[in-house]
Amino acid sequence: MPIVSMTGFADSHGGRDAARWRWEARSVNGRGLELRLRLPPGFDSIEPPARALAADRLKRGNIQATLTYDPGIGARGLRVDAAALASAVRIAKQIATETGLAPARVDGILALKGVIVQDEELPAPDQDHNGRDAAILETLAACFDALSKARKTEGAKLAVVLDGQIGEIARLTAAAGLAAVAQPAALRDRLTQQINDLMVPGTVSPERLAQEIALLATRADIREEIDRLTAHVSEARRLLVSGEAVGRRLDFLAQEFNREANTLCSKSADVELTRIGLDLKAAIDQFREQAANVE
Repeated sequence: MPIVSMTGFADSHGGRDAARWRWEARSVNGRGLELRLRLPPGFDSIEPPARALAADRLKRGNIQATLTYDPGIGARGLRVDAAALASAVRIAKQIATETGLAPARVDGILALKGVIVQDEELPAPDQDHNGRDAAILETLAACFDALSKARKTEGAKLAVVLDGQIGEIARLTAAAGLAAVAQPAALRDRLTQQINDLMVPGTVSPERLAQEIALLATRADIREEIDRLTAHVSEARRLLVSGEAVGRRLDFLAQEFNREANTLCSKSADVELTRIGLDLKAAIDQFREQAANVE
């Protein structure tokens, strides 16, 4: 299975006799799988199987599925409101008498608002609600399949972006390793300058100065951080091609990347290494934002 995004949209249409319906499904990021259904009155019975359909096809994400249902013209009727019609006829006669104008035509009276009204939903001839619900769920399954396909398409694009960001993290990690070579010399120069500023030159023996420089160099050693960053890069690349749902592990890996980059910056005794560390943190933050979209 390739990288799958948690962002997507899909819809599907269905019908049975005169009835027509449409499903819309939208998906965004989520820590787990959360399905919110928006159903017309009378369709509560399809909610449990709808959740099962979602769980079969999707692993993570906030999903909103909306059902729009039209029972069709065969299930509804028109009728004349007798009271409204009587009032309209009476007013029309009164106006004709007072003004001498021609009496109102029937089509004009019937066109008046409220004279003809639409009945509430009438019982449909087909009372097979189980069959109707099964057909609606079949359409929902098609909608979820289309949503899954859309998320995979988006995931393929996302994988390219993530691979590029991992490559940038690897480049900056290698650059940090090279910059770290200059740290002992930078520490020696800085410590020597501080001693010369505070004390009479030559009052500290070369041996004691070497000891202090070695102690500072040990504290500023970032080889472990470089090794762990390198290992994390390898793991991130493995996850991208593993064919598994790796969103949670990429989230965790982003946290580990950030922890090592923070330590690297705190140990830096060189301006160039600090600059690389800050660039590394920025690249990791971009990686974390994109990884949050992965299922």
